[in-house]
This record gives sequence, C-alpha cells and structure tokens, in this order.
Amino acid sequence: MYSFQPAQAVRTGGSEQSRSFQRVTVNIRGRLMLSNYEEYDCVVTDMSPGDLCILCGGLPRLNERVIAYLDHIGRIEGRVLEFIKDGFVLSISATGRKREKLAAQLTWIANKHELGLPEDRRHDRLTPRHSRTELLLEEDGRRFECNIMDLSLSGAAIDIEFRPPIDTAVQIGNIRGRIVRHFKEGVAVEFTARQTHESLRAFL
Repeated sequence: MYSFQPAQAVRTGGSEQSRSFQRVTVNIRGRLMLSNYEEYDCVVTDMSPGDLCILCGGLPRLNERVIAYLDHIGRIEGRVLEFIKDGFVLSISATGRKREKLAAQLTWIANKHELGLPEDRRHDRLTPRHSRTELLLEEDGRRFECNIMDLSLSGAAIDIEFRPPIDTAVQIGNIRGRIVRHFKEGVAVEFTARQTHESLRAFL
C-alpha cells in the first residue's frame, strides 16, 4: 500500500525547494478562484500535503494566492510556485494538523483500488466540508472522535485510531452502517441504506 514518506530536497524550475512529502499521481477535479475572484474548473494531476500540480484555463501570477475546492479533499489555499504546461504548481498553506489530514486523504485516494473498495459513480462523490464527527458502536454505545476522509452516498472512509472489527454495526452522525475494511489511517464504512444529498447535509 502507498504511504507518504519524507522526501529529499528537489530541484524545481532551476531552484532547489524542500518538500516534506513526495507527490502522488491523482486525478482530482475541482474549482478554483484567483485573487481577482475569477473562477475556473481545474484538475489536480499530482499532489502532496505540501504542494500540487493544477491544470486550469486560468493563468495566475507568480506568488498569487489561489483558493481551490477539490473533490475528496475540500478547501485548499496557497501561492503559485511556478508554471507548467497548461497549469501551475501551488504551494499549500496549512498547519501541521491540516497536512497530516491531507496525507491521510491522499493515502486513501492512492490506495483505493488496493483496498478493494468499489468506485462510486462521479455524481455520488461528495466533498465533506465538516469532516469532524463521532463514530458510535451500536452494540455498547461507545463513541470515538474521528474525521471523514472520503464520502459518497453508499459509504465513507474514516480517519480513526480505534479499529472496530469487520462487520461491526456503527453510526456516523445519525447514519447507520457497518465496518467493511481496515486500512492504515482508519476504517471504511458501508452505509446500511443508500443515502441522499439531503441526509448527508450535516457533512456538506
């Protein structure tokens, strides 16, 4: 399974820049806003918790502040480091805790096929804006703080230290489900019933 590891300093655009993590190849769609408030659809082609490559029709200035909302990731902001073909590299402005969360989200995305989890149809994929929640064990009522890494109408990936056994009945908020997989950062939950955007509104 893929896991982020510290990277050595690398050369980018003729100057040496230090990266905390190696990038992973992704295909994440989203929408971004430049400092002049112009908005564009975009695609992230590779990403780490420290920076990302964005393909986009808009052309920002070097060091311009950019805000992006990305599928499975949520809100990202940073400054333009350099330009690439049809896009640019964005340095992510984030706290250490936020970078840890990004590493967990990207690990989930990179390992999705290896975990054997089904790919949701594109219109089912949702970006959680409110990822902090609790996981409830239905059997004994115990509650554990957790973060939603990835969300769809049929299930969720949960960043959590505690690992309930496979097939354990749980609730995330008021949504019932069961544990179907363990992975490095947490567990995958399959919802008992297919959800709607309305029923997931608390996380969106």
